[in-house]
Amino acid sequence: MARKKPIKRITVPEIRERKGAQPIVCLTSYTAPVAEMVDPHVDLILVGDSVAMVLYGMESTLGISLETMIGHGRAVVRASQKALVAVDMPFGSYQESKEQAFRNASQIMCETGCQAVKLEGGIELAETVRFLSERGVPVFGHVGLRPQNMHTAGGFRSHGKEHDEALQIVNDAKAIADAGAFAIVVEGTVEPVAARVTEETPIPVIGIGASPRCDGQVLVTEDLAGMFNTFRPKFVKRYAEIGDQLSKAVQSFADDVRHRRFPESEHCFRAEPRKISG
Repeated sequence: MARKKPIKRITVPEIRERKGAQPIVCLTSYTAPVAEMVDPHVDLILVGDSVAMVLYGMESTLGISLETMIGHGRAVVRASQKALVAVDMPFGSYQESKEQAFRNASQIMCETGCQAVKLEGGIELAETVRFLSERGVPVFGHVGLRPQNMHTAGGFRSHGKEHDEALQIVNDAKAIADAGAFAIVVEGTVEPVAARVTEETPIPVIGIGASPRCDGQVLVTEDLAGMFNTFRPKFVKRYAEIGDQLSKAVQSFADDVRHRRFPESEHCFRAEPRKISG
């Protein structure tokens, strides 16, 4: 019997070479079951710090810890085979110094087995990105709307409407690319600016709430699957309504339990009466 060929995981150079080619498909995952489901269909899985809001009910991404990100990263790497896995560096784990960034990035990579880390920042973090890249840590950049900067930026809002802000986003992306990042997320940025970032940046630019002209797209898996009804970002397209289906399933289960319709005989383990009669 012929053995199945092992699945080769997508590499950082392969993602970098996709600039201007076939669009890159990226989704978030925080758990092994979801990672296993999305892995065959995507090129890149992001273990995002959005886990703070999606799974833990926090109001922002700021409260998630390095240890928590490592735990989720480890689960996703174990459950995936094909996609490149990048793990977000949480707030406070890389901004202090390039040495701090390397120490925490290397811990993430060693303890999870991921292929890259992602960090938010532009010109001010170019030196850090270069420091990491030169020491074997592939960096996935993030410009435009930066959720970790929500307080200084005035909350979650679209970026790039004003000339100075638009130019800053373009220059941030160029600086991160020049420093050695292999790809960049541009988030929550008006379409013409996101398109310009894509055109003028030599590495793949992956959009979220950005432009169809980006080199790829990323969404939060729970958003596209319709897990939530309380908040629906403008840039999200719902491909399913899993939340509604789950709610109906739970309601049916509760009704069956209350009316003693579950479990039925086929859901129970049987034994010979003499074996339990003593």
